[in-house]
Amino acid sequence: MINVYLDDYRPCPQGFVLAKTAAECILLLQHEEVNILSLDFELGWGQPNGLAVAEYIVTSGRYPRRCYFHTSSLAGRLQMVHLLTQHAPLDIQIHNGPMPAESR
Repeated sequence: MINVYLDDYRPCPQGFVLAKTAAECILLLQHEEVNILSLDFELGWGQPNGLAVAEYIVTSGRYPRRCYFHTSSLAGRLQMVHLLTQHAPLDIQIHNGPMPAESR
């Protein structure tokens, strides 16, 4: 089981696998069991964003055990949180914000 950190700019926390694009993150979700997923929203001009990952999770059913949102985009965070909380199974933890320091 792995922890995944999606971000094209920020440094990856220790104990996490870095995905710099939505496509990289989706590949990890397809092929690995994910414990913690921390999502950024903006991933570069014209690139698929964190919402594309959230949409993949919902349509595939490949949920991480816990999901956090470290994005600075309030609107993006709200879209991702709303989509995942509407569809996530009850045993999946969706946190409306970034990981606490002790989780990193």
